[in-house]
Amino acid sequence: MSTERPDNDVTGPRRRRPPLAVASVAAAVLLAGGGGAYWASTAAGDGGAADSGAADRKSAPLLALDAPADAPVSAASSSDTPPPGIAPGEPDPGGPPVVYRAAGELPDGPDEAAVHHARGTVASADVARLAKALGIPGSPRTEGTSWVVGDDDGPGALLKVTKQAPGTWTFARTTPPKPCESGMMCANGASEPGGDPVSEKAAKAAAVPVLKAAGQDDAALNAGQLMGDVRVVNADPKIDGLPTYGWSTGVQVGPDGEVTGGSGHLKALEKGETYPAVGADEALKQLNAASRGKGDAGRDIGGCATPVPHQGEPKPSDPQCVPSNGKRAPVEQTVEDAAFGLALNYVDGRQTLVPSWLFTVRQAPGGPENTVTQVAVDPKFIEKPDAPTPSGDRKVTSYGADGRTLEVTFWGGVCSTYTASAKESAGQVRISVTEKPQEGKKACIMIAKELTRSVTLEKPLGDRTVIDAASGGAVPRT
Repeated sequence: MSTERPDNDVTGPRRRRPPLAVASVAAAVLLAGGGGAYWASTAAGDGGAADSGAADRKSAPLLALDAPADAPVSAASSSDTPPPGIAPGEPDPGGPPVVYRAAGELPDGPDEAAVHHARGTVASADVARLAKALGIPGSPRTEGTSWVVGDDDGPGALLKVTKQAPGTWTFARTTPPKPCESGMMCANGASEPGGDPVSEKAAKAAAVPVLKAAGQDDAALNAGQLMGDVRVVNADPKIDGLPTYGWSTGVQVGPDGEVTGGSGHLKALEKGETYPAVGADEALKQLNAASRGKGDAGRDIGGCATPVPHQGEPKPSDPQCVPSNGKRAPVEQTVEDAAFGLALNYVDGRQTLVPSWLFTVRQAPGGPENTVTQVAVDPKFIEKPDAPTPSGDRKVTSYGADGRTLEVTFWGGVCSTYTASAKESAGQVRISVTEKPQEGKKACIMIAKELTRSVTLEKPLGDRTVIDAASGGAVPRT
């Protein structure tokens, strides 16, 4: 029997495989923990999903991801910063398509895993515990939708924690915790300038009390990042025994060994429904299919348009060039490792950790190591996205909220009328702005202007996310 694979199968021949980096102990915890809504009755072969037709699984609700489940989520190494306008963990839509190829055997992973939701509010006692670990005197007080401890006007130390889950917290120290020596310029700085960073061991030791107060004392620590003379300890917690992506806590440690800043999440996540999971092979296929859909890796007709070299000069080489047909050639990434874990997504407008495959990839041997995540939930249990809105609908650029009233802003023409409407759910408000050309206007001057329309909601917006129906993205608040 031939073992050749089709030309479009980039993951290699089908086979049962031992795991590369899957957390087998964690899988056992998930299968025996009792938190799921059902038990696997039939395991799928070759890394595919378990049988999702079992009667006891039909009660599991569809997972309403705010972005398509097959959209690849990638992130550069921790030292990289995404281009402006691109959210962390999302691919650059202007870049060429990417093809991911496995370097070796990929793991099957567990048959099922649970989502974890950010729900509820942060208690004052939790904020006080974190403030104590950071060395900030005083009791938590309310400012708007946040808890605050410390000085918010002038030099000092300030901790702010949003009351609503996931309790995002930020800390900054604007004066050194110890008096400056005579003649040293220390004002408005967390440490004396020109110092040497502390060792990784010392930075981790300084961060441990803060991480313990934040409920992440079992997180995996990486202290390799430097910001000048400040060393950053990045902590990625394990939840249900699984590694996480997108849920890091960062603690900044100055050259004097004192914590000078940080950010993370204070509210513990709640375990939700359990869903059948696909293996790494199937997830990699979905990742490649989504990448082909995002970009256009069509046949390169005519090659890339590059300048003609002068006589004696080498021919230029640009793997990112655009060929004559306007379609970029795909960029190949090698998948060197894969681990089953939980990655940050938005479900019904709320931050949620979703079972996912975490792929470790490199574009070239010895190049930077990146992480690419792909949702591992069986696609049968993922809600289909809403149909695209009509092309005449306008993209909402910003909004303001006052009680039940939303003021939405968008760009429109002077010869059309616009109507805004809202579709509400527990975690989000989806806004549509519909354009209707004015009757009797055969000719109209093409002038665009910024417009606003009001929408009355059924209940106050609260902490719900505002989504633009035309683009599917979150709308910034003015």
